[in-house]
Amino acid sequence: MISINTNSASSMAAYNLASTNANLQRSLQKLSSGSRINSSFDDAGGLAVSMKLSASIRRTEATQANVNNALSFLQTQDGVLKNAEKVLTRMSELAQLSTDVTKSTDDRALYQTEYNALTSSLDAMLTEEFNGVGLFVAGSDTLAVITSEDGGQSIDITQGDLDGIVNGDIATIDLSTATGATQADIDDLTTALQDLATLRATNGSEQSRMTFAADMLAINKVNLESANSRIADVDIAAESANLARLNILQQAGTAMLAQANMSQQSILRLLA
Repeated sequence: MISINTNSASSMAAYNLASTNANLQRSLQKLSSGSRINSSFDDAGGLAVSMKLSASIRRTEATQANVNNALSFLQTQDGVLKNAEKVLTRMSELAQLSTDVTKSTDDRALYQTEYNALTSSLDAMLTEEFNGVGLFVAGSDTLAVITSEDGGQSIDITQGDLDGIVNGDIATIDLSTATGATQADIDDLTTALQDLATLRATNGSEQSRMTFAADMLAINKVNLESANSRIADVDIAAESANLARLNILQQAGTAMLAQANMSQQSILRLLA
């Protein structure tokens, strides 16, 4: 049937061309943004999963920053303990020197002066902080560091009891006496060095655990990013091929719409 009022072929061609143009615009948007999902229309379910993965990635990055700060705390603490070791070693050396029977009272008085200065240096270390948080606490304490983005895992780091070493028996040792330090004094210094070694060993084990936790977070982040990429990122090769197909369809649709519109002109020949 040939009619004037209705051109079904033209309407269908226009519909197909409009659909092709819409798909072409979405393809261009994907390629220009690099994202497969630019609106919920593109993939509603995929968008929901991608949003959760993106949030997990951000939390993982924040957790990484916290763990790295905790690691810096431990490294700073170990630096102070290392200096404390040097001070204690010198103090034990002075104690041993003071037992020399050839030393005069004046000599031992000088040893005592240096010993007192070193004790003050140790005492000053007790107030050392990292970003306002004390590195050491009398009696010792722990800080819980969250090591997973869901908050389900944590590692305790120690605020060591350096005060127990500094203000213990070694604080009252007197090297200025006629015989200098006693064997008990030297034993006290040896014990203090052993206690300090324990603090450093604890610090080292906590640094090791924190490093492993940081490595695990880095691996988890890579895996989360890969999973999110498979959902949200566009396949450039596949989408480029789709763009070429849509360009051809657009050109063909435009040509067919023109042909459908021209077909109505045949009616004029019937009426002439």
